[in-house]
Amino acid sequence: MFDILAYPFMQYALVAGILVGFLASYYGVFVVQRGLSFLGDGLAHAAFGGVALGILLSVQPLWIAVPFTIIVAIGITWVRNRTRLASDTVIGIFFALSMALGVVFLYLKTGYSVDAFNYLFGSILAVTPTDLAVIAVVTAATLCTIPLWGRWAYATFDREMGLVGRLPVFFDDYLISVLIAVTVVVSVKVVGIVLVAAFLVIPAATGRIMARTFAGMTSYSMVIGILTALVGLLASFRLNIPSGATIVITQGIIFAALMLLTKQGPRLGEPARTERGGA
Repeated sequence: MFDILAYPFMQYALVAGILVGFLASYYGVFVVQRGLSFLGDGLAHAAFGGVALGILLSVQPLWIAVPFTIIVAIGITWVRNRTRLASDTVIGIFFALSMALGVVFLYLKTGYSVDAFNYLFGSILAVTPTDLAVIAVVTAATLCTIPLWGRWAYATFDREMGLVGRLPVFFDDYLISVLIAVTVVVSVKVVGIVLVAAFLVIPAATGRIMARTFAGMTSYSMVIGILTALVGLLASFRLNIPSGATIVITQGIIFAALMLLTKQGPRLGEPARTERGGA
């Protein structure tokens, strides 16, 4: 195992896997518990539009994809809060428009682009120091939100009481959406646009079937997200198969095994218990 650490690209990949595993699983619990699993998929395809625009402009795709996806996330949240449309309907609208724009942008770009392929299917072994620096910044920003976790958890389970208690629920909706959008963008280099939604959902869903509290769900989710990123990466290197797909398959195997083995505790569709204020 330790022989592969002699390669700089593997060192970058392992660090990126740990950080992305933490980010995706931390925000994934809110995605799953709020019934927004489709949001990850929608934002991933929004990121495709941003990546395609960056490729068209011959600019580092990450710098265009981040603001592009943030705008889409804000748009989804704004329309969802101001209309009676279901969340999946709103996400589907932005999903389709972003994909359409991405297709047009790539069509206007002459010549084959390796960047587009890497972002579509993921290439964790191609993570650069710049990519790693961006992921580290997002991780640092996420750590700064930990004091808000209790407030977010409370609003997740009792939104009406959060509004009555004058919690900034709508502001938090935008903040969480923006942070998820940024997480999705920095994750696509690791697992790809096609699979990033699974990276958000599967660890959180696995934590949900194991835990009796939302705090426990969050802890399990982060542990599973980080471990599966490492195990999947090492397995893909040894077997010479795509790393992003291997990570997601590893997560799926663990989910299936624990689902079959877990005899007690609440089911995924039931509300988890959380303590008010601190969960």
